[in-house]
Parts: sequence; structure tokens; C-alpha cells
Amino acid sequence: MKDSDVRYLVDTGPLVAAFNRADVWHEWAEFTFLTIEEPFWTSEAVITETAWNLGENSVAAREVLGAVGQGVIRILPVVASGAPRLAELMAKYQRMDVCDGSLVVFSEKFPLVKILTVDFRDFPVYRRFGNEALPLLMPDRS
Repeated sequence: MKDSDVRYLVDTGPLVAAFNRADVWHEWAEFTFLTIEEPFWTSEAVITETAWNLGENSVAAREVLGAVGQGVIRILPVVASGAPRLAELMAKYQRMDVCDGSLVVFSEKFPLVKILTVDFRDFPVYRRFGNEALPLLMPDRS
């Protein structure tokens, strides 16, 4: 994998929405995933949180794992190599969890990426490289 291969990072919210037809952001997520014909990258923490939100051993959770197996969603390791930076970010942002922090760490490693999220409360507040806004791809709330 080259750094340029990582163009889209995906947060838990869009994954849950894509695999849960009842989710308020389902149409946006489905359209976005179908429109962007590239792999989506994320962390194991995000996949775990997604499965938990979909219902641990539900059909939808297994479909997410199927998408990982097919290479539609690709996993990047963060804890082994990025733990020190992850801890710094979590100390700075008290509301940040490992999932959110992993995507901020990846956005520093792959600065040309866009982060797909529906987290309007936290991601617009987070900064990479100290003070740079994250490149976000979010639904229109209007």
C-alpha cells in the first residue's frame, strides 16, 4: 500500500448508517459509498464500535465484516504505531475516544484524505498537526 492509496477514512456513523436502513443518515451514506468507487479505510476500533452499534452479532454487523473481507473497507493499524500520538490527542480533547482519535492520527499520516463522518459535534472541533481543521465529508444538515 502506498500513502496515496488512502484517500477516504470512514468513521463509525457512516458505516452504521450504510448498513442500517432505519438510520437517519442511511440515504446519504449509501449514496456516498456508491458514488466513491474507492476503498474506504478505517481502524479496527471503528469496525468494533460499528458492529456494537449495529447489534454485535447481527446480520448488519456480519455484512460490515463481509465488506472488510471483500476489501471495500480496509483496516489500518493505529494502536501499535500511533499510541503515543493517540494518547496526546485524547488528553487534549476530553470527549475524544479511540475511534475518533484513530482517524485524526491517520489524517496526520495521510494528509490528503477526507474523513467521512456524521459527528457534527466533535469532528469539526478536532485539529490535526496542532491547529489544522480536518478535511471532512459530511451530510448537509439543512
